[in-house]
Amino acid sequence: GRGRRREGGGVVARGAPGGPPARRHPTRTCVACRTARQKRELLRVVRTPAGEVVLDPTGKAPGRGAYVCADPACQEAAITKGALRRALAVPVPAELFGAAPAGGGPSHEPSIDHEGGS
Repeated sequence: GRGRRREGGGVVARGAPGGPPARRHPTRTCVACRTARQKRELLRVVRTPAGEVVLDPTGKAPGRGAYVCADPACQEAAITKGALRRALAVPVPAELFGAAPAGGGPSHEPSIDHEGGS
């Protein structure tokens, strides 16, 4: 009846047996390719309260944020197709990802090195 207490509760998420419970990782969607990925795999672009558009490596900067894949093709598409502009509701500079920590950014003068030495 009414006086009895319920015994325990059900486990919602379970990790490895004997270990801590499984953690949920926040997911975000790339504005260019619309692929949902873990938040840490994406780059966050922020429109600051002052109206500037900057990359946010910490993921904690104040302002309106949008996420883009680390893939240079997605970064280019986000700017050329206007996905970032729509998400942030401000014009986005074309050189925004020039300093992005992506592996395949534009190369800086690699062909000049082999021309000068003989």
